[in-house]
Amino acid sequence: MGSTNPAPKTPVTYEVVDDVAWLTINRPEARNALNKSAREGLWRGFQDFIADHTAKVMVFTATGDKAFCAGADLKEMAETGLEVPPPDFLPSLNRNIKTDKPVIAAVNGIAFAGGFFLAQMCDLCIAADHALFAITEARWSRGAPWAAPLPWLIPPRVALEILLTAEPLDAHRAHEIGLVNKVVPLAELRETAGAMAKHIASLAPLSVQAAKKMVYRSAEPGWSEALAEADQIWEHVYQSEDAQEGPRAFREKRPPQWKGR
Repeated sequence: MGSTNPAPKTPVTYEVVDDVAWLTINRPEARNALNKSAREGLWRGFQDFIADHTAKVMVFTATGDKAFCAGADLKEMAETGLEVPPPDFLPSLNRNIKTDKPVIAAVNGIAFAGGFFLAQMCDLCIAADHALFAITEARWSRGAPWAAPLPWLIPPRVALEILLTAEPLDAHRAHEIGLVNKVVPLAELRETAGAMAKHIASLAPLSVQAAKKMVYRSAEPGWSEALAEADQIWEHVYQSEDAQEGPRAFREKRPPQWKGR
């Protein structure tokens, strides 16, 4: 009697539950390192999220209790002789993947190198209390140009410490410097991230998306230009049907029914 081979494991999974998308790296045996199939899966997952009108918020996480992502697969990198990574090497919010919908990182273990980048590029970050964050490129003579926005997220001298020493920060230190929003026990990570995502998904979508857009846009121009652009970003929110629905629901003492227009 012949035997059948098991179906190959999907390196990245995507699902939507109650308006929340869950994008999960699923290579725990390789510390969720980013080989070619995992990178391709991330691209598909982010594109699915952007196109999916039923998904209002995404939680980005990984399988297992040891690693969120250990970075690029160095074995594969050595085999291919990769030099400068191409622009499409990884999906990057606000660079080659554009969405005003919020993305929450749920960091379930080490987030090193490319894993640090993936956590950094998300809008919010919740970490398990045993998580570690590090930009380890100096150990392997690789580059971290994606860390250029880091001094906008955390104090510049802390950014320099992370880059120059290649030493990891624990989750509590990452929270102290503002890299992480919340630190919770691993057993509570998925529930906490899901609760935050569901809460955000319940709010007025135009306001949520405009808020995200404004915060990132304000990092680019000066003070006066940022205020002027913020007026333009929020104008369509003020003029929307939802802007009338919110006060009306408050007056009528009922939950608002958001239409996103």
